[in-house]
Order: sequence, then C-alpha cells, then structure tokens
Amino acid sequence: MGTQWAVLVAAFLASAVEFVEAFTIVLVVGITINWRSAFAGAAAAALALAALVGVFGTALVRTVPLEALRFAVGILLVLFGLKWLKKAILRFAGLKAMHDEEAIYEEQLAEMRARGEHHQQRFDPFGVVTSFKSVLLEGLEVAFIVITFGSAADSIGSAIWGALAAGVLVVLVGALARAPLQRVPENTLKFIVGIMLTSFGTFWGGEGIGIAWWREDLFLPILVVFYLIITGLLILWLRQYAPAKHAEVAASESAAGEALS
Repeated sequence: MGTQWAVLVAAFLASAVEFVEAFTIVLVVGITINWRSAFAGAAAAALALAALVGVFGTALVRTVPLEALRFAVGILLVLFGLKWLKKAILRFAGLKAMHDEEAIYEEQLAEMRARGEHHQQRFDPFGVVTSFKSVLLEGLEVAFIVITFGSAADSIGSAIWGALAAGVLVVLVGALARAPLQRVPENTLKFIVGIMLTSFGTFWGGEGIGIAWWREDLFLPILVVFYLIITGLLILWLRQYAPAKHAEVAASESAAGEALS
C-alpha cells in the first residue's frame, strides 16, 4: 500500500509539471488565435498519445521481464531525475535564472503577434499544429512516467490515477484562472520531482542488479533524505559563486517553497 501511494504521488507531481507547460502553450494559442484551434490540436494529440501508449506501452509491459525492466527504468529515471535536479540546483543556487511560466507565456504571445497571428473563427493550421505539438511532447513524457513508474512498481493503476489527477487539477485551475499558472511553484515542484525520480531510479536499478535493500520498500524514504541532504549541501556551496541578484531571487523562491511544503 505504501508503494502504491508513493507511485501515485510521484506520478502526480511529475505529470503536473508537464501539464503546466503544455497548458501554457495551449493557452497562448487560444488567446492569440482561437480556442477552437487550441482545443483541436490538444484533442488530436490526446488521441495520438492514447494510440501510442495502447500499442507500445502494453507491448513493453508484457514482453520485458520485470527485473530487466526495473533495471532499465532505474537507469532512465536516475538520468531523468539528475537532469531535473541539475537545473533545480543551479536555479536555487542562483547560477541559473528561475523558470518563469508567466515570462514564457508573454514570450510566446509576443512571438505570435510578431508573426501577425490574430483571432479568427475558423481552424488555423498554425494554431492547431502548435497546440498539437506541445500537448504531444509533454504528454509523451507523462506517458513515459506512468508506464515506467507503474510497471517497475507493479502498480500501473496508481501511476495512471496520479497522472489523471494532475491533468484534471491543472485544467480546472487553468480554466478558472484563465491565465498562466505563474503562482504554481514550478521550480520547487521540479526539485521535488527530481529527488523522487532519482530516488525511485536508484531503488529500482539496484533491485534490477540484485541489491536487497534494507527493509525493502521502507528504504525509499532513506534514499529521498539522502538525496535531499546532498542537493541541499550542493546548493549552499554553489550559492557563494552566484551573482548577488540571482542569489537573492533563488533564496526568496527557496524560502517560498519551504513555506509551501
């Protein structure tokens, strides 16, 4: 039961990040061109994703031995998690600009207006393709997270419910706010997800090569704490090399993330 909840939470957090990014692009298309084109592209991408996952996802789960799958998934998750952690560490240390969803929204909006895009009632090919591409790319990452988490932990249902809950929440919040989700602490969210991906990857990769973890699934929280300590120390060490302005922004967002957690 504990593993199922851990998979659900991990899938929810990781999927929420991808849904936020996809929603930002769809929002730009809807406001700048029209909602018909935005929704058409998003719906087409959802159908394509369902077909891809239905064909390749099921085949992957049924044909690959669980031990080999856990090892492969563990390596992939560690690499994926370390990639997210690297960005999060650099941002919280002040060595990299914070990810700003509102700034991305404004940039996308300015680019579309510069091309002369404007509101119209008919389907717009550019709007449909832009929405399709964003939802498909982010959706593939969600599908990867769901399949790998669910298969490796033998709890595909929990991963699916976590991803669905994240998708519904992002859509509902976005529909109510009608604005970019700039209030979501995405940098903090990516940091947490990076910790979880790396921890799960280490755990499953170790199982794949025959490591018997102490207390089995109960060892996962120990891995999480271990990576939290390591990344925290790295952030404190690197912050001394950051420009003063970036360091202040990173420190303020880090404090905000701690207050929310």
